[in-house]
Amino acid sequence: MATRSLFAISCFGNENSHDLSPRPHYPSMPKYPKGFSDLNGFSDLEDLGGSEVKKALFSVIGMTCSACAGSVEKAIKRLPGIENAAVDVLNNRTQEDTIRETIEDVGFEATLINDDNERSTLICRIRIKGMTCTSCSTTVESALQGIHGVHKAQVALATEEAEIRHDPNLISYSQLLEAIENTGFEAILISTGEDKSKIKLKVDGIWTEKSINLVESSLQALPGIDDIDIDPVLHKVSISYKPDQTGPRDFIEVIESTGSGRFKASLFPDNGGREPQRHEEIKKYYKSFLWSSVFTIPVFLTSMVFMYIPGIKHGLDTKVVNMLTIGELLRWILSTPVQFIIGRRFYIGSYKALRHGSPNMDVLIALGTNAAYFYSVYSVLRAATSSNFMATDFFETSSMLISFILLGKYLEVLAKGKTSEAIAKLMNLAPETATLLSYDREGNVTNEREIDSRLIQKNDVIKVIPGGKVASDGFVIWGQSHVNESMITGEARPVAKRKGDSVIGGTLNENGVLHIQATHVGSESALSQIVRLVESAQMAKAPVQKFADRISKYFVPLVIILSFATWLTWFLAGKFHGYPKSWIPSSMDSFQLALQFGISVMVIACPCALGLATPTAVMVGTGVGASQGVLIKGGQALESAHKVDCIVFDKTGTLTIGKPVVVSTRLLKNMVLCDFYDLVAATEVNSEHPLAKAIVEYAKKFRGDDDSHIWPEARDFLSITGHGVKATVQNKEIIVGNKSFMFECGIPIPVYADEILVETEEAAQTGILVSINGEVVGVIAVSDPLKPGAQDVISILKSMKVQSIMVTGDNWGTANSIAKEVGIETVIAEAKPDQKADKVKELQMSGLTVAMVGDGINDSPALVAANVGMAIGAGTDIAIEAADIVLMKSNLEDVITAIDLSRKTFSRIRLNYIWALGYNLLGIPIAAGVLFPSTGFRLPPWVAGAAMAASSVSVVCCSLLLKNYKRPKKLDSLQMKGIMVQ
Repeated sequence: MATRSLFAISCFGNENSHDLSPRPHYPSMPKYPKGFSDLNGFSDLEDLGGSEVKKALFSVIGMTCSACAGSVEKAIKRLPGIENAAVDVLNNRTQEDTIRETIEDVGFEATLINDDNERSTLICRIRIKGMTCTSCSTTVESALQGIHGVHKAQVALATEEAEIRHDPNLISYSQLLEAIENTGFEAILISTGEDKSKIKLKVDGIWTEKSINLVESSLQALPGIDDIDIDPVLHKVSISYKPDQTGPRDFIEVIESTGSGRFKASLFPDNGGREPQRHEEIKKYYKSFLWSSVFTIPVFLTSMVFMYIPGIKHGLDTKVVNMLTIGELLRWILSTPVQFIIGRRFYIGSYKALRHGSPNMDVLIALGTNAAYFYSVYSVLRAATSSNFMATDFFETSSMLISFILLGKYLEVLAKGKTSEAIAKLMNLAPETATLLSYDREGNVTNEREIDSRLIQKNDVIKVIPGGKVASDGFVIWGQSHVNESMITGEARPVAKRKGDSVIGGTLNENGVLHIQATHVGSESALSQIVRLVESAQMAKAPVQKFADRISKYFVPLVIILSFATWLTWFLAGKFHGYPKSWIPSSMDSFQLALQFGISVMVIACPCALGLATPTAVMVGTGVGASQGVLIKGGQALESAHKVDCIVFDKTGTLTIGKPVVVSTRLLKNMVLCDFYDLVAATEVNSEHPLAKAIVEYAKKFRGDDDSHIWPEARDFLSITGHGVKATVQNKEIIVGNKSFMFECGIPIPVYADEILVETEEAAQTGILVSINGEVVGVIAVSDPLKPGAQDVISILKSMKVQSIMVTGDNWGTANSIAKEVGIETVIAEAKPDQKADKVKELQMSGLTVAMVGDGINDSPALVAANVGMAIGAGTDIAIEAADIVLMKSNLEDVITAIDLSRKTFSRIRLNYIWALGYNLLGIPIAAGVLFPSTGFRLPPWVAGAAMAASSVSVVCCSLLLKNYKRPKKLDSLQMKGIMVQ
């Protein structure tokens, strides 16, 4: 059967270009350190100056193996203007007529895939107010999932936010807001997905229709403007733009110069952040609890305390009408505002929940408090109309219930705010202001001025003084210093920076003045991308949470049934003398006793604790991970990581430093070494392989002009992944590669060359053969040193009962030597990308939970195939995108941190579930009166309400204990060893 594979191609926009030289280095647009140039894929292809890079995706039918993929890739790369081409055989996925014809000329059928669906998908984030338990979040999520045009919707109870992937052509964000509000909750838009480069300005001045049109037309004339939206009521101008062509300072200048200076523009105050909303919610619950206490405390005192003080008791027992006393009337008057004004939120929540057929916590509270309140009203009214009926009221039950629940919600919101502190800290890293430098034509600084850091535009030059924060991602154009990047990467040691080095916004300049040219600003910055990643991680549900979601569907109806059954059982038992009358307290009858048991059951059950068990722990865990330099992409990754019992390591760039260096050259024929390297470098300079780069860098040492040296022209260049390269240089056929490549090309390998290869492999080096015109003339030995502490990491993993395996594309000799050095017993060498993924699947089939640690494009299939993909932060963007966990410091010991943190997080989740479920399993029977016959102990409804409120707070606090997480002590000594080595 013919398979369907994918082929991704990047090419320059100029179709007539014949320049196949390697990609030039543009210092003005460096890649981020730690691999964070763009979390969305091929960003390095988009940073080419001068030429527009276009990408295309083809479906290639007929490919059956990596050899097929290689032949297609080679044919495409020969085309003029092709920058890069990559085949994805595993996923069965690969512009224009010429490329398709070339693929078909190789013998395969190709179809251009239309990616419109992917391009038209936006991610909308909405804050949802009023959710109290998992039943609420499930209701909203189900409503959103059922809308045509919504691809995926996630609603998080802990963050009170929804993340919706939708097609804007089918449904708008305003319709999504309406859909949420129809379910009974308040919806506030956070972002639409269209505002990646969007800014809001407040414009003060005289607003007329003419002036509005003038401002709009002036802005529209600027290059790079996508969309302008003007709100005359709020005096707000929203502008979507291309950051590489224009920026916010240009907009302010244009607006203020329009209309003879009648307008004054500034950044629109943004009050839509998570923290202001959180503070507002905390303030609201605190205020409600205070007002509730003002009325509830007198009710409590009159019913529980003053009844035992003779003088006051006599005054409270004074009759007003018939048998109605002053105390009962006072309690009725005081409890009514608590029930209907302060407790109004529970009525509204219950109505909305029942309207959509999904009863929640509000329903339980409303039923419990109403039962107590209205029975008490019945009791006092009957006393007021009777001359012999002694009233027994439960007004203190309803008012105290509401007060304790409000206190619990206040403490819960307070604690939940601390779970998202990691994001708040990250967002506060960016400095509020920056020093902008202006230059004259000769390149001299003419002016310095302080601006809001949000007004920085691409290519601005920012001055950073010692002790100041870097205001934007960019690169150093003047000065040298040490920059502390620990707040972003978790790396404790300051990093030396000099001209040409890249820096990350939000990091701290320690000593020395730096002039930095901004490259990525606003939402494109590394800090913004990390914040978005952590936010998405906290939104994503762990599979274990499905357990709570399933329970929540039936929890509230079951509790209502149990509550009614409890009341009925005790009532009938009392009616038919099923228990002695001595059990009934003197202040009530059998009906009232049964009612108290029923209310206690209803209010002690807490679906909130169950719903918060997983998301709060995941929020804290991912936040702690981010502070340690370990970015965990959600609950799924956390849950899988804690089960890992086998780790597959790539070699180059993972176990080794990833920067190979040439250690020796052995010539088999008399020739000048400089000439030899001219030929080899001219061939290898066309390759992106790390070994090729090492050879080219070594060859430059033979030339005094270094970077400016022009290598001889290479024609008919061909690269065979995992084997080597060949080209014609100065009319000579040059082949550089491994032994198997030489055999494939029909080139005999001399015995002496074979012996040299064995020596290099035994020394954990890679031997590269060089052939000129069909004859092997030299062997280049390349070494890639092990990372400090790699051996100790493997040893610690063994002690954690995690098996380590190495899978590499390098030769068997080198692979075995490296594996022996670090202590890995199982080795797979000379493996292609698809073979790496196959090995991962094979291990999974044997019952292992597999993590893959890699850094390259060739590792991405295995990273996707593994249960948990861990990408080294300094690796490629594609590997980072494919991974579940990103190790930002590129340290191997963070593999241990990631696994240990996930285990600690899941032990906390288990503890939360044990507490939440155990609490209900124990609390409900006690509230139902199981202990009453034998011990006389019963749980008053207000105590049950306090216990319910405490359960949610305890679960959140249990999760918050994760903030005290410390890495395994073994890693501290390992880190010290790494510092000493460096």
